[in-house]
Amino acid sequence: MDIAIRVEDLRKSYTRRRRGEGFLGGLKAYFSVKPETIVAVDGPSFEIRRGESVGLIGENGAGKSTTVKMLTGILVPTSGKVETLGLAPFRERRRLAMNIGVVFGQKPQLLWDIPAGESFKLLKAMYQIPDEVYRYTYGEAVERLELGELLKTPVRMLSLGQRMRCDLAAALLHAPLVAFLDEPTIGLDVLVKERVRDFLREMRRRFGTTILLTTHDLKDITTTCDRLLVLDRGTLLYDGDLPGFLARYGGDRTLNASLSREPDPESRLALEREVQELGGRVVWEGARSVRVDGSGAGMAPRLTAALLRHLSIEDLSLHAAEIDQVVAKLYQKGSRTP
Repeated sequence: MDIAIRVEDLRKSYTRRRRGEGFLGGLKAYFSVKPETIVAVDGPSFEIRRGESVGLIGENGAGKSTTVKMLTGILVPTSGKVETLGLAPFRERRRLAMNIGVVFGQKPQLLWDIPAGESFKLLKAMYQIPDEVYRYTYGEAVERLELGELLKTPVRMLSLGQRMRCDLAAALLHAPLVAFLDEPTIGLDVLVKERVRDFLREMRRRFGTTILLTTHDLKDITTTCDRLLVLDRGTLLYDGDLPGFLARYGGDRTLNASLSREPDPESRLALEREVQELGGRVVWEGARSVRVDGSGAGMAPRLTAALLRHLSIEDLSLHAAEIDQVVAKLYQKGSRTP
């Protein structure tokens, strides 16, 4: 089976009851309750092949966690079709659970009052993990996630970051076919995050684990994922690779120039006019320093030509937008249209 996850026109909505507005409509209006439909996931369709590592991003309320919960069988879809490893998750949740690993942010799956190491032994028995697999996954987790000193400590006494590391190890201990990781690096410092990313890459290399990762730390995406899914208010805004995403939404370019001599007023004015006609902007940052911003295909060479035409350039550097800047701008724009 080549397809690990298949989603077709997936939808999830909730009905909540809302109290009437204030006293202006009288006591009857105040005590009346009206049903209100909230759409959390609004029709995305996509497929994830076995062995892929896919990042699922979107601002708060975009529907990421709801989508993952439907893929794992925790929630039942309102409509549409969802399959994980060929199974309908909400109908065959127990069977599916043997072949997936799940991390949900700050919701620990380890037993609260016993040491993490004892929970790992219990999971080995529950999942019937072969000895050779357990030796490898346990050893990798202890080494890469630095769990050695934590194994004998009750989970309730661990910090958030320590619990997250133990939870990640527990989710991957049985070398699942698919790993659903919702904010797996929350509460971790920079060095530990790098270790987590190394661990995920190794699990994928060794066992062909399919990874679906949701996170607000976009370095998790850029260092572990080949593909990006962007949700916006429950709809699928983008599905493709990272270079394609940057090419489509990250057209901003910035040129920083150091000048060999201070330009005269006529040269400054001529540059500003030409850049403005191109749709860009000139920012003078000093007598011999200037920044030019622009956006769009082919903008960088045109801005460079304008700078060279009007100024005496000593040094020139070009900067493209980073993925976190592109995503932030996309969220601020709040657009549903690509």
